[in-house]
Amino acid sequence: MTFLAPVTLTGRLVSLEPLAVHHADGLEEAVQDGAIDRLWYTSAPPPDRMADDIAGKLAQAARGAMLPFAIRRLADGRLIGVTTFCNPLPAVPATEIGYTWQAASAHRTGTNTEAKALMLAHAFDHWGCRRVAFRATWFNHQSRRAIERLGAVYEGRIRQDRVLRTGEVADTAQYSITDGDWPAVRRHLEALLAR
Repeated sequence: MTFLAPVTLTGRLVSLEPLAVHHADGLEEAVQDGAIDRLWYTSAPPPDRMADDIAGKLAQAARGAMLPFAIRRLADGRLIGVTTFCNPLPAVPATEIGYTWQAASAHRTGTNTEAKALMLAHAFDHWGCRRVAFRATWFNHQSRRAIERLGAVYEGRIRQDRVLRTGEVADTAQYSITDGDWPAVRRHLEALLAR
């Protein structure tokens, strides 16, 4: 299978669909659920910038730098957010999962856990990745807890390495899961989703 080739990943709670222009209206609605775009440390665009955000992600995908997904909740068919494979290192192979946001009503419902489980399985089992990284703005405590809950290992604080959309420079918390970690992490995620 080609690294970062578009694919649809479907579980019990969510389907991850290759991001497309036609997702804009549904994602505009999703980002307003809880005003996720107003959290200064997130990557969620405001509703009036959603089309531009999608175009930017699709341009990165065309360059082989990203594989973006729209997250669809299967219970009601609604779009609830976005996630991506990004910063690929095909020679290793390794990738990062990032630029993730979900509507507030989806938080703590298992949708993020399942989306990450689907992506991790794809990265490790289909692409043969040795490592999958996660990065979060240092002050995004909710995302950091979610990453840690997956079973990712904290690797450190990277100082002043990202410019937020507000123009502020911020630190990053970096995490990873390796192929050696994956069997135990998979079992852990299966247990979380069985609850």
